[in-house]
Amino acid sequence: MRKVGIIMGSDSDLPILKKTAATLTSLGIGYEVHVYSAHRTPAEARDFAVSARKNGFGVLICAAGMAAHLAGAIAANTTLPVIGIPCKSQTLDGIDALLSTVMMPSGIPVATVAIDGGVNAALLAAQILAVEDEGLAAKLDEKRRKDAAAVLEKDRGIAERIAE
Repeated sequence: MRKVGIIMGSDSDLPILKKTAATLTSLGIGYEVHVYSAHRTPAEARDFAVSARKNGFGVLICAAGMAAHLAGAIAANTTLPVIGIPCKSQTLDGIDALLSTVMMPSGIPVATVAIDGGVNAALLAAQILAVEDEGLAAKLDEKRRKDAAAVLEKDRGIAERIAE
């Protein structure tokens, strides 16, 4: 199975990406984590993106806040699927990052998840990889079943508490 590249624009994004990494680990998906900035290390970010396919990556996840150009800069240099995670900051509460990540020009797509949506980025990466991996698809199906069962258990608990 191909691995996932996780790139953050700053190590301040690490709390969000720990959830991403934990989700990938729970599904048995390998990953690498890097800090590259679209603005401060553009050559390194470009080199990573250009060589990602030959280095065994299948999907790239990019997290950045504020101007949030990282996902777009990576996507401009690869045809691998790129998932952007806009990160919340004190400036505009992350809306600036959301708009910067989602508003890509035609021809350079970036799939964008919610602000601080590290878990959904990992799950979307897994779904992309699962197109060619039946075992991974089965793990995702099982996760959905367990998530549904947990909600239904809470539903039963609420009904009992209200009846008291």
